[in-house]
Amino acid sequence: MRTEQNLTRLDRLFARLDREPERPQNLDVPRMSPHRIVLLGSTLVFYGLIVVAVINTTWLVRLDWQLMFFRPYEQWSGLHAWIDYYVVLGQRGPTAVMVLAWLGWRSWRQHTLRPLLMLGTSLLLLNITVGAAKIGMGRLGPHYATAIGSNEMWHFGNGDIFPSGHTANAVVTWGILAYLASSQRTRRYLSAVSAIVALGVGLSTVYLGTHWLSDVMLGWAAGLLILLALPWFEPLVARAEAWIFAVRDRIRERGTAAGAVPAGVPAMFPQRTPADDEVPATREPVAATVHPARGLRTHPVRTERAPATPVVSRRPQHPERVGRSTAASPVTGS
Repeated sequence: MRTEQNLTRLDRLFARLDREPERPQNLDVPRMSPHRIVLLGSTLVFYGLIVVAVINTTWLVRLDWQLMFFRPYEQWSGLHAWIDYYVVLGQRGPTAVMVLAWLGWRSWRQHTLRPLLMLGTSLLLLNITVGAAKIGMGRLGPHYATAIGSNEMWHFGNGDIFPSGHTANAVVTWGILAYLASSQRTRRYLSAVSAIVALGVGLSTVYLGTHWLSDVMLGWAAGLLILLALPWFEPLVARAEAWIFAVRDRIRERGTAAGAVPAGVPAMFPQRTPADDEVPATREPVAATVHPARGLRTHPVRTERAPATPVVSRRPQHPERVGRSTAASPVTGS
C-alpha cells in the first residue's frame, strides 16, 4: 500500500506558489524620487494648514456650518438611496475584502507576497495615523454639534471624525492598486480611477451629513500621505517576504526530517516505492525426481493439493512402445 504525506494548509498554499512562474524581474517598483518627496512635503503642509484652520475657527469652519444648514440630503433627496450604496466603497471591511481578493490572486500568479504585504503595511499606517489624529483632536460630527459656529474640537471620548476615516480609507485602499501596478501606463489609469472614487466617497459623506467638509479634506491629505510614503517601506517589505519564505523552507525541511527513518534503526513499517507496487512474475518452486526408466524429470511441488481424479492418463506416450496383441476371439476364430 502506497503512503502519502499529509499536507497542511500552509504547505498547500506554498505548493501552489511554487507551481507558478518566478517573480517577474521587470516590475516597476515605485521609489522615493525627488518629485515624490516634493509632493509628500506639499501634502504634509496642506494637512497642517487644515488642522490649524479648524483649530482657530477660520473661514473653513464657517463653510462647514453653511453646508450643514444647506442639508444636501434634503436638497437632492433623489440621490440618497444611491449614495447610501456608493459610500460603502469607503468602508474598511468591504473594500479590504475586495482588494485583498485581487491582490491575493496577483501574489499567487506572480510568485511574490509583496502585494499582500504592501496592503497590510498601508492599512496598518492608516489605522495608526488616522486613528491617532481622531482620538487626539476629538471633534464632533455635524449631527452631534453643540454650539453653532464652533469648531467642535477637544471632545475626548465622544468626537472621532477628524479626519474622515471613510475618505482616507478610500484613498489608501483603492490607491494601493495604482501603487502596485506593473507599468507606468496602468498606474496612471488606476490613479485616476482611485482619485475619482475617493473624491466621490468624501463628498458622499458631506451629502449625508456625517462629516464636515474639513474632515473630508483632511482625510484626502491623510490617505495621500500614506501612499506617498510607501516607497520608504519597500526594503522592510522585501526583508519580511524573504523571512517568510525562509521560515517556509525550514518547516518543510523539518517535516521531511521527521518523516525519515534514522540510520541504523530497523524500520517496522518501511515506506514503499512505486517499484514495490509492481507485481513480479513468480514461479512455483520446482523439485527434481529420478524415474528408474525415464531418467531425470522435473515437476512442480505443490504444498496443498486438492484431491482430484485425472480424466486422462498422466503417462506420456512413447512412439517406440508397441501396443499389446489381442487374443483370438473364440467367436470369429481370428
